[in-house]
Amino acid sequence: MRINILAAALAAVVSSPLVAETTAIVAGSVITDPSSEPLGPSVIMVEDGRITSIRPRQGDVEADRVIMLGDKTVLPGLIDLHTHLTGDPGGDFWKEAVEPDEWGVVMGAKNARLTALAGFTTVREAGSAQHTAFSLRRGTAEGKIPGPRILAAGPALAIVGGHGDVSGFKPEVNEVLTSGYTCTGAVECAEKVRRASQNGADVIKITATGGVLSQQGRGLEAHFTDAEMKSIADTAHSLGLKVMAHAHGARGIEAAARAGIDTIEHGTYIDEQAARAMRENGTVLVPTLMAFQGIKERLGKGIYSPVVEDKIRAVSPYAESIIERARKWGVKVAFGTDAGVFDHGENGRELALMRKGGMSDREALASATTGAAEVLGMESEIGKLAPGYSADIIAVDGNPLEDVSVLEDVGFVMVRGQVIE
Repeated sequence: MRINILAAALAAVVSSPLVAETTAIVAGSVITDPSSEPLGPSVIMVEDGRITSIRPRQGDVEADRVIMLGDKTVLPGLIDLHTHLTGDPGGDFWKEAVEPDEWGVVMGAKNARLTALAGFTTVREAGSAQHTAFSLRRGTAEGKIPGPRILAAGPALAIVGGHGDVSGFKPEVNEVLTSGYTCTGAVECAEKVRRASQNGADVIKITATGGVLSQQGRGLEAHFTDAEMKSIADTAHSLGLKVMAHAHGARGIEAAARAGIDTIEHGTYIDEQAARAMRENGTVLVPTLMAFQGIKERLGKGIYSPVVEDKIRAVSPYAESIIERARKWGVKVAFGTDAGVFDHGENGRELALMRKGGMSDREALASATTGAAEVLGMESEIGKLAPGYSADIIAVDGNPLEDVSVLEDVGFVMVRGQVIE
C-alpha cells in the first residue's frame, strides 16, 4: 500500500504543470522606448524569458527572485547590426593559413560574453568561417555560453580575389583557403545564396565593393555586376532572408541599393546620387564609425601591411562625415560597429560618435534599439520593454536620452531572461 501511495504521489507531481520562475527587476527609472520619457521607480516582471508587466513600484515586491537595481535606469538591451565575434583586431592576414576554424569558436565564446556585458543583447554576425558563428548562435541560444542573441551570416559572398575572398598568398594557397562562397554571374551567385541558406545563414552578407583591410590595393568601388547583385537580392528575398552589403565607393553603394540590398555597411564615400538610390529603395545605412576609429588608432604600429595602411589613410578623412552626409540626403541610419576590427566590448563608443555626427542622444539610442530591431524584422520581439517582448534588459547610471555616453558603462545585463554575470 505504501508503494502505491508513493507511486500515486510521484505521478501527480509529474503530471502537474511546472510553474515558471518569476523575476522582479526593481529600478529607479525605466525607459521602455527611446521615443518615450522615462518612467519613475518601477517593477518589471519577467517570466519564462519574457516581460509580463511593467508597473510603478508600490509596496512590497513579490517574486521568486527580486533584483534590486537602486536608482539605476533600466532600458532595452542594445542591438549591434555589424559584429565579427569570432575574431579580434589585428593585421596578421597570414593567420588564415595557420589557425583552424575551430579557434574562431573559442574566440567567439570570449567575445560573446564581453559583448553582452557591454549591454548588447542582440547582434548580427557579419561574416565568419562556415560554422563558427552558427555554433556560437546555438551556444548562446541554449545557454551553454553567456552572450547575446546572434543572427549569423556565415561566409560572405564575394567575387573571386575580391574583398571577402582570400588573397595575399601564393595562388595554390589562396585556392585552398577560399571559403567556397565566391561567385561569377547571376546564376552562380543565386546558387551561393541558396547554399548559404541551406547551411544556416540568418542573413546574406556580400562584399559589394573593395575593402580597406583586404590585401588588394585596387580601389573601393563596385565588385559585383548589377545583374549579380540583383540576383543575390532577389534570391535572398525569395527565401525570406535580408542582404547586408559591405560597400565603400559611392557607385558601388548606389548599385547595391538599386539591386534591392537591404543595408549598406560602412558607406564611406556616400554621395547624393547614392543616397537617392538608398532612399528610393528603403536601404538603411549602418555606418560602423568605430571600425574607422579602431583602424586609425592602429596606424603606424606595424599591425597592417603597407597596402592596407595606404587605404586606411585614404578613407579616414571621410569617416567623420558619413552620418552627416547620409542624414542631409534623407537616408535612414541604424547602429552597427564592426566590432572585431576594434576590441569587443567597446561597442557602446559608437553612440558618442553618432552624436558627434549630428544625431541627438535620443536618435542615437533609437538607432541601437527600435531602429535596429526594425532592420532585423524583429520589432515585435526586441528593441523595447513591453509585455510579451523578450526580457533583454540593461541598466545604467544616468539618463541616456540626455547623455548617450552613459551606455559605455553598463551595470546590469539580462538576455532572454537570464542575467549575464
